[in-house]
Amino acid sequence: MAPALSPTRSHHVAVIGAGPAGLVAARELRREGHSVVVFEKQKQVGGTWIYTDEVESDPLSVDPTRSVVHSSVYRSLRINGTRECTGYRDFPFVVRSGVSRDPRRFPSHGEVLAYLKDFAKEFGIEEMVRFETEVVKVSPAAEEGIGKWRIESTEKEKKVRRDEIYDAVVVCNGHYVEPRHAEIPGISSWPGKEMHSHNYRIPEPFRDKVVVLIGNSSSAEDISRDIARVAKEVHVACRSNPADTFIKQTGYNNLWTHSMIESVHEDGSVVYQNGKTISVDIIMHCTGYKYHFPFLDTNGIVTVDDNRVGPLYKDVFPPAFAPWLSFIGIPWQVLPFPMFELQSKWIAGVLSGWIPLPSKEDMIMEIKTFYSTLEVQGIPKRYTHRMGNTQFEYDNWLASQCGCSETEEWRKEMCLANGVRKEANPETCRDEWDDHHLISQAYQDFSLYS
Repeated sequence: MAPALSPTRSHHVAVIGAGPAGLVAARELRREGHSVVVFEKQKQVGGTWIYTDEVESDPLSVDPTRSVVHSSVYRSLRINGTRECTGYRDFPFVVRSGVSRDPRRFPSHGEVLAYLKDFAKEFGIEEMVRFETEVVKVSPAAEEGIGKWRIESTEKEKKVRRDEIYDAVVVCNGHYVEPRHAEIPGISSWPGKEMHSHNYRIPEPFRDKVVVLIGNSSSAEDISRDIARVAKEVHVACRSNPADTFIKQTGYNNLWTHSMIESVHEDGSVVYQNGKTISVDIIMHCTGYKYHFPFLDTNGIVTVDDNRVGPLYKDVFPPAFAPWLSFIGIPWQVLPFPMFELQSKWIAGVLSGWIPLPSKEDMIMEIKTFYSTLEVQGIPKRYTHRMGNTQFEYDNWLASQCGCSETEEWRKEMCLANGVRKEANPETCRDEWDDHHLISQAYQDFSLYS
């Protein structure tokens, strides 16, 4: 076990991003007595939850010279987890008084943004944020001493370039900006239009079109149903579906689920593994995103390899730079906000000195063991950070490090019940539920923070 840092020293910490991860990181770091500067490219807090009608000039988002749009939120988006599960643990996501608020249990993206703004206001976070400031480069500043980091940034309005030294950097830039794409045999000669769901906003451009969506995520589920209201036909293709899959979806007469695309052709046709051939106008990739840290220069020590960010101890600390470099929000298929909060508490406590980390060698050994386990289980590298059912075990480990209570039983049961309901009734799951007893338990806990 490596010795804990001196608990008497406050550190100067840079947080990159003022989305849900960066906001709670800033709060927890300041609670521990650190001085904090948050760098944010946009004009306001909220990260990917800031909706914009703007989309990128390149529908696939592969052109490196394109003007990047940070948000992937579409106009009709509603959260796919309950309010009760979504919020930070000590700042519940309950209905608050205000103008144009959405009181539904599964509210729109606008309600989430309002909640994040409420959180920032409640804890005075905006005073720590440099808005419209882009981090250009983050690199070790060895000449300044062990653990020091040089941050180069530019302010949009003042056109000022800063070069500053920090004790620690917490990376919270999100991972819903740089799209991943499916590989489709024959696509180079296919005459139709391709795009990524990152650039989807409204269904109207798809009116009377035949559309194929690739993917089995929540975005594919939502967008397919959004588009089906106006499109001629909508076909959802997924790699995880058996090869003979061909299912008509309930509630629509123009929506089908298929196996994966086998090939596409010059005549505009799409051939599926199930043998179906359909003439298609648009293919939309709902295939997720890449972890992307264009500003981070670690001389190859921290890398992204087939969407594995590594090496990272507990998905947070790179051993070579621990605790002076950390990441929040890397795991996916999780309840993100509560996890961000626990990761932030852990990082802040480690930097303060009262939470020790294992030695560098022990952290590396644990990472190697984890990677080996994934390999033995046949789990592809790109799924390294997917948690799903193991998220509560992870959260409880973080809580134990920070001296916090474990994840509430109602939160775990509610999350499970919501998943079952969503699979059984994807069309109505956000408006019909029967877990009222769990809601009551949640609000009993929330009363402790009111």
